[in-house]
Amino acid sequence: MNTLKNILVLFLIVVLASCSKNISKMDASESSMISKKVDSLMGLMTLSEKIGQMNQYNGFWDVTGPVPNEGDAANKYDHLKKGLVGSMLNVLGADEVRKVQKIAVEETRLGIPLIIGFDVIHGYKTLSPIPLAESASWDLEAIENSAKMAAEEAASAGINWTFAPMVDISRDARWGRVMEGAGEDPYLGSLIAKARVKGFQGNNLSLPYTIAACAKHFAGYGFAEAGRDYNTVDVSISTLYNTILPPFKAAVEADVKTFMNAFNILNGVPATGNRFLQRDILKGAWGFKGFVVSDWGSMGEMVTHGYAKDGEEAAKMAVNAGSDMDMESYLYVKYLEKLVNDGLVDIALIDDAVKRILTVKFELGLFDDPYKYCNSAREKEITGNKKIHEAVLDVAKKSIVLLKNENQLLPLKKEGLNIAVMGPLGNDKHSPLGSWRGEAADNSAVSLMEGLQLYTGNSITHQMGVKLTEGLPNFTTETIINTTDRTGITEAVAAAKNKDVVIMVLGEHGFQSGEGRSRTSLSLPGLQQELLEAVYKVNKNIVLVLMNGRPLAIEWADKNIPAIVEAWHLGTESGNAIAQVLYGDYNPSGKLTMTFPRNIGQVPIYYNHKNTGRPTYPGGNSVFWSHYIDESNDPLYEFGYGLSYTTFKYENLKLSTNSLTENNDIEVSFTLTNTGNFEGKEVAQLYIRDLYASLARPVKELKGFEMLSLKPNESKQVSFRIDRKMLEFYSANEKWETEPGDFKVFIGGSSKTVLEGYFECK
Repeated sequence: MNTLKNILVLFLIVVLASCSKNISKMDASESSMISKKVDSLMGLMTLSEKIGQMNQYNGFWDVTGPVPNEGDAANKYDHLKKGLVGSMLNVLGADEVRKVQKIAVEETRLGIPLIIGFDVIHGYKTLSPIPLAESASWDLEAIENSAKMAAEEAASAGINWTFAPMVDISRDARWGRVMEGAGEDPYLGSLIAKARVKGFQGNNLSLPYTIAACAKHFAGYGFAEAGRDYNTVDVSISTLYNTILPPFKAAVEADVKTFMNAFNILNGVPATGNRFLQRDILKGAWGFKGFVVSDWGSMGEMVTHGYAKDGEEAAKMAVNAGSDMDMESYLYVKYLEKLVNDGLVDIALIDDAVKRILTVKFELGLFDDPYKYCNSAREKEITGNKKIHEAVLDVAKKSIVLLKNENQLLPLKKEGLNIAVMGPLGNDKHSPLGSWRGEAADNSAVSLMEGLQLYTGNSITHQMGVKLTEGLPNFTTETIINTTDRTGITEAVAAAKNKDVVIMVLGEHGFQSGEGRSRTSLSLPGLQQELLEAVYKVNKNIVLVLMNGRPLAIEWADKNIPAIVEAWHLGTESGNAIAQVLYGDYNPSGKLTMTFPRNIGQVPIYYNHKNTGRPTYPGGNSVFWSHYIDESNDPLYEFGYGLSYTTFKYENLKLSTNSLTENNDIEVSFTLTNTGNFEGKEVAQLYIRDLYASLARPVKELKGFEMLSLKPNESKQVSFRIDRKMLEFYSANEKWETEPGDFKVFIGGSSKTVLEGYFECK
């Protein structure tokens, strides 16, 4: 009897799966078809099997080795064979994924395939720049293509779900995970969120080279107090709606398939157990149809937060709040069945969660072919291929920001120079990979020395000067910084004396930013500042190349060093990208998406701040205004800032009308001219200020931008259109609306704009 039942079940699943293609962007009929298939399958499931779909385990044994027979791993393996696991993460490689998928499909009662997740943050084995760096490109097509290449490489290795993009807005460079996001601005962050979701998921999620995306961390994680990871978040409703939530809403609009909640509490309630966020906003007001996964162990951490009494109560809180899948807390699989049977959790909530999870699996085409991501021949063909490397190099060049270039020290001449490359990162192949480096091999980045040596016309030598770290840091350990070994400084100084140019390559190690890597200092770590000043005493002709995962406070360098290049952690093709910029084969066009402070005491610092009641110096000898007595209010480098080897002039601002009504928009036009000697790209930026409103509004808000390429002496007329939708905000009436009033419009190459106009909204 059981054998016959199993045959009927498997037959039904095959029939249901036969139509599961072409459903990433589903029309109503396709969506209805998926829903019917899911409902039919759920009708066959026991309560424990449903709860199993809500359970995610980390890869708990080497699938090429023996089956675990004791301890926690053996228990997880037993759950996998019984169909009590819906997803696994960190199972890597087409062959390895096939083995665990085979257990789920061929050894469980219903044969429901697993969804396999991994942190594909800026690539799988071939790495693009860290996300913060990519955001500095302001190139949405390049960012989308970067995610697309990452998806192709990861999908070829068996992965079908990435825990990316991180769309948290953050204003605090002390927080290590700023490297994983798009910076401080909700408008730009929203556009980048859409680009990354589209890149990962494509236009057809059932194809074997697309993967499901995950918008994280919902919500407020980037506002952790003191910039300390996992710390408390306490923000106003206005900040929540107007700053934090817009990129998440944009991800929903882009049809993102999953969300991840956050480690933090938000106004006293852990995000994992926050019904307001997950049910009222995400699944309610926004109509999100995908599923929500917890962050690693965050359900159990609700007990540590002091919010849940114990694991059982945490499981109840999480499922009631709308958290659909438990990542590595083991609480759902342990307690949910009892909670339902005791009447403490409505079975309807279980059914809703499981339907969401199964729907994504059908959309991925896993029921049509559970092994579609398990083709080892395709894995070999795609991993690290030429197309991926070309895309990675392209976005790396576009991510570099030129911060300073006195006396046109850059670009470098290609012949006749005697150049010294100095600093612990100049010949480093490990650190430029950055944090969250997927499965990239250690020391697999192109170093800057390697990139420079492709240009053979100059004499180039390398001196480390000082070590940056003690040993080779990795993802799971603290990075120990060298603060005592100065033995190389004297040798470096001697080598620098007679060089035409010294390229100082300094910054953070790749594992000094990322999760759990908060800092209380934003200066150059270790002995690097000492090395820089020592070399400067004997040779002023310095190009400072920064490699870092966050804004740094480099006021001394800004005052003294003639050329500064922000090169971030650019991934696999780092050295080639930087060398092409230094030699002028690519004219830098990047613009900052996070403000660089002069001093860490200014942090958090961001361009779209409120004005305060006493914003400026009142004159005389008064101290009673909003300022520091030991530092300027101004940032070192503002949001949107970035130079080029050429120069640009903004002029002739015109508004088609000074009155915005229900029936007519305003066209803002101006002239942009390349006034320098190089062809270059400029990101022209539009900002607006609402002069008075039901809630105090920021001094400026980015509302549009356009990247333009101009030849020397070429001019272009540029225009932006302002409509009422552009002026919406979450008001004192607790709704999104456009309020009438007076507005200023600003145009320029950064948030320190040069053109200004005025209009009225009626």
